[in-house]
Amino acid sequence: MTIARALLSVSDKTGLIEFAQGLAKHGVALISTGGTAKALREAGLTVSDVADITGFPEMMDGRVKTLHPVVHGGLLGLRDKHAAAMKEHGIEGIDLLVCNLYPFEATVAKGAPFDEVIENIDIGGPAMTRSAAKNHAFVTVVVDVEDYDTVLAEMDANKGDTTLALRRRLAQTAYARTAAYDTAVSNWFATQLQNDEPPRRRAFAGTLRQALRYGENPHQDAAFYTTGEKRPGVANAEQLQGKELSYNNINDTDAAYELVAEFDAATHAACAIIKHANPCGVALGANLTEAYQRALSCDPVSAFGGIIAFNRTLDGATAELISHIFTEVIIAPDADADARKILAAKKGLRLLVVGGLPDPAAPGLTFKSVSGGLLVQSRDNGRIRREELKIVTKRQPSEAEIADMLFAFTVGKHVKSNTIVFAKGLTTAGIGAGQMSRVDSARIAAEKATQAAKTAGWPTPLTHGSAAASDAFFPFADGLIEIAEAGATSVIQPGGSIRDAEVIAAADAAGLAMAFTGMRHFRH
Repeated sequence: MTIARALLSVSDKTGLIEFAQGLAKHGVALISTGGTAKALREAGLTVSDVADITGFPEMMDGRVKTLHPVVHGGLLGLRDKHAAAMKEHGIEGIDLLVCNLYPFEATVAKGAPFDEVIENIDIGGPAMTRSAAKNHAFVTVVVDVEDYDTVLAEMDANKGDTTLALRRRLAQTAYARTAAYDTAVSNWFATQLQNDEPPRRRAFAGTLRQALRYGENPHQDAAFYTTGEKRPGVANAEQLQGKELSYNNINDTDAAYELVAEFDAATHAACAIIKHANPCGVALGANLTEAYQRALSCDPVSAFGGIIAFNRTLDGATAELISHIFTEVIIAPDADADARKILAAKKGLRLLVVGGLPDPAAPGLTFKSVSGGLLVQSRDNGRIRREELKIVTKRQPSEAEIADMLFAFTVGKHVKSNTIVFAKGLTTAGIGAGQMSRVDSARIAAEKATQAAKTAGWPTPLTHGSAAASDAFFPFADGLIEIAEAGATSVIQPGGSIRDAEVIAAADAAGLAMAFTGMRHFRH
């Protein structure tokens, strides 16, 4: 059975004329609505209005035009079982539906007012799409411009028809699109509610960006889906060179870029080097070269095969330094011509440019799968300012110590808990990540600093005279004592332990200055 009649109703008219011309060459009768019909006629194609086949005009400002039995009967009718009913009621079959939906997501993204957003909720489009997809045994449904050529190629190869295999694949795509559309509408409505209660039902959806070779391990299947959120990062980056990103590359690159975005590019150049989603070195500098060299010095061994993120345009001098060690991915707002030329010789290196930095203070959602469900939370956009620090020790910190404390605490926000971060001169001196005991995290951070000093030939580790940050409070004084023994002179932590007095007394005994933030940064 060939495709005889097609209904085209699209918001995105990319490729529409060429596709419709291809259908016309196969003798397909075209039916359309509103602006789509106008565009087709202007291209010289013969088109019937939906109003002509339904006998009803478009009404209610276009809200009602395709919601009619002639349309849905033509899409839903089984050509064998329902042939008599279709004939009795004067319903002709619609064999192909081409429908993309009102630009709801784009309307929300541009910050349109409430009423305009409501008017961009499509009703007829999703209804037709679902009808056509349900009846895929007889009807071909197309919701993505990317499928136009595939449909025409199949019609060319199958005497004007498509195969059942293609129709099933297109039906899956259609239902995924309407699900994603409804998800966008539902989640937007959730932002409009005048209360803080989580919605009883929540939906998530994505569009395939990349089929991955495997997941965290070679025996795991994986794919990368984007949500449509315009937050600058790996999902919206342009890859200038290198092989495809892996699952772990994407995860680590996202962690690296979110970290460097914490630091104002107008004030400091920032570099973060990430390995297995944890920073092994972070630093600020007057320029990227200085920031990179400082970040690398924290743990040059772990930096091998790592992910490097910058908060400014990558320059040639910094790229030249990076080219001397194996690096998996570099991500930055941009890269100048010299950097691109230098790194082009490193075929295994992926270079990504984003065009901007994510706003670390912006609201948003993160979610994590658990067996049978999803954990959903607001993004950790908490930030501590200098005036919010509560100094709880007898000794007051110096301005340099305060700067290092805030820097270390910001870095610690992006390290897996339990976390201890030593910093000196706006450079990480040692990072202890992901330990079950905070004392062990402190010991690991101090040992990392000792090894870095040996590698660099420094007389003492950078922990001497450093600031130390803890992502959560010290439940006992032992962790703080470990930090003091490593040479730190100041400590920043959330506070809030029932043994705060004991911890403060230990800090006073060691001559440390200590600040409480009142904000915890667990990261699991």
